[in-house]
Amino acid sequence: MLPGMELRQLRYFVAVAEEQNISRAARKIFLTQPALSRQIKALEEEIGQCLLERQAHSIKLTPVGEALLGEARELLQHAEQMLERVRVAGRGVRLRVGYAPSLATGMLSVAVENFTQAHPNAHVQLFDLSTKEMLAGLETDKLDVAIGVRLPPAVPGLNWTPLVRAPWQLAVNRNHPLARRTQVTPAQVAREPLVVFCQKDYPDYWDIITRWLGGHRLQLRIAGEYDGVDSLMAAVESGLGAALITARTSHRLPKRVRLKKLSTPPEPLCVAVGYRANRSDENPLAVFMEELRKAAAAIT
Repeated sequence: MLPGMELRQLRYFVAVAEEQNISRAARKIFLTQPALSRQIKALEEEIGQCLLERQAHSIKLTPVGEALLGEARELLQHAEQMLERVRVAGRGVRLRVGYAPSLATGMLSVAVENFTQAHPNAHVQLFDLSTKEMLAGLETDKLDVAIGVRLPPAVPGLNWTPLVRAPWQLAVNRNHPLARRTQVTPAQVAREPLVVFCQKDYPDYWDIITRWLGGHRLQLRIAGEYDGVDSLMAAVESGLGAALITARTSHRLPKRVRLKKLSTPPEPLCVAVGYRANRSDENPLAVFMEELRKAAAAIT
């Protein structure tokens, strides 16, 4: 940032760019129009470039203004995150953990218990979320870590550390004809009406099972979509369909549901912990990650 540039000037500039109108932006940030115009002019003078093309009833960003807008948004976001971390440091350690219950079982509770013993003043918050919600939470810094399906490394700014690999199985009602079989083939799965996690919130799940069946030149027969493992298992128990799940879900299995091995299953699901790359050196986060790794190693 240039020596004379202030964060408030960047906030004002972003408001003007988003509203595309000086008057509306002034009302939005509770500033008079002349005062806002002076701040934008001072910013232009500091940079030495024109940022806005002023028209009769609106404004348009110059190429320099477009470039500054992206940089300003990123800088303001970093500033807010820094202030929040400073506030948290003053209140004590806070750890916000998003997790998928069917995948984090057996290790999350152990890791949290051991972490709070190392940090007695820590405030740990747990959020039962879908994959999509966890990713959004990490990207917006509303979560510190997320335990779920390992996402592609191409997601910018996020790191994923593998914890366990979970094999796939087919869940069926105990009275289902397939319940008597030792193994189930992909063709037999494709003939069954399947209950699945909803595609909107669990796109990774859909990608895995459709690619697996597609590799055998087979297609899904969808009987219903469900928003969580408990409702999915209730549907299987009720005989509404079979479900492709991982062995990590077995602890939540109703009494009338059976798990069957697949003759040629998809690649085991990689359960991982995700976090923002720029926070990997923070001590409380590093301690929690280590506790997760130890807890995961104990159950594999």
